[in-house]
Amino acid sequence: MTVSNEQLTARIHTEVTDAVGWLVVDNAARRNAVTLAMWRAIPPAVAALDADPAVRVIVLRGAGGTTFVAGADISEFETVRGDAASARSYEDENVAAFDALRAAVKPTLAMIRGFCLGGGLGLAAACDLRIAEEGALFGIPAARLGVGYPPSALRDIVNLVGPARTRELLYTARRVDAREAAAIGLVERLVPRDSLDSEIAALCATLAANAPLTLKAGKRAVAAIAGAPEQADWAAVQALTDACFDSADFAEGRNAFLQKRDPVFKGR
Repeated sequence: MTVSNEQLTARIHTEVTDAVGWLVVDNAARRNAVTLAMWRAIPPAVAALDADPAVRVIVLRGAGGTTFVAGADISEFETVRGDAASARSYEDENVAAFDALRAAVKPTLAMIRGFCLGGGLGLAAACDLRIAEEGALFGIPAARLGVGYPPSALRDIVNLVGPARTRELLYTARRVDAREAAAIGLVERLVPRDSLDSEIAALCATLAANAPLTLKAGKRAVAAIAGAPEQADWAAVQALTDACFDSADFAEGRNAFLQKRDPVFKGR
């Protein structure tokens, strides 16, 4: 069963197919560049998928089948990012989109083909995992545009590749091919051309079949460790871990193992 829903009129679409919630950036005429209206539409779209009980995993992709997200829509910068005050407001919308992906309870995947630049790289970095097709291109072109990059987005990239590589990407504004992106840790998995759809489907099936409460607890724990551990709510992290052991899914997992069958998890 497939359900489609257009979020506002901003070219951000959501679809639910089986247990997969698709978050689609749809501006193919501009290589899926993100407008201000689209940045604003991302948080409610993520929230809707995260709240849908049918969804076990959220996949972010670009429309059109040829590119992920080529960055922010530069054609509107003169009006929506023309000075420091408007730029700060614009960046607040960027950060809200990144935060929404980062805060989603369910696993988030970036499905990357073609261009993954600037704000597109920021969106991908905010996801839990990044799966890229050979031929994809990555980069942070801010230094060639004269814009500042939101610290929140840079933090995600630093967590992936480290501060030195992040500086190099930021200072040079160069483009990185998919093989180098995989080598430096910018993406977790690199797949051959024409295999991205099947690889994503297989990974989503694996995640959807696993225990949702375990994934939720693990995601929260990793975020606390990788973020600011001294500020983390460790009691809340422990509570999520404890909830796994008090769940019906834990009993199901044990029984399935002993009975040599696949478990059927309900998320409770």
